[in-house]
Amino acid sequence: MIRDAVDKRIKLVEIIPGKGGGQLKKRVLKFLERPEIKAQYHRIDKDSRNSGRLFVWFRH
Repeated sequence: MIRDAVDKRIKLVEIIPGKGGGQLKKRVLKFLERPEIKAQYHRIDKDSRNSGRLFVWFRH
């Protein structure tokens, strides 16, 4: 997913791990914080209106 976004020069990826207990969201955030993954994107925003949604911004 991350590699595809970089290769296709996509500016924004929306990830929806859902609200639930938050365990999946924690795992997604932990994955995104890995150094080799973090080097590929610009920033992460959490949706202020929906806690079950993340935005990953890429710079090209």
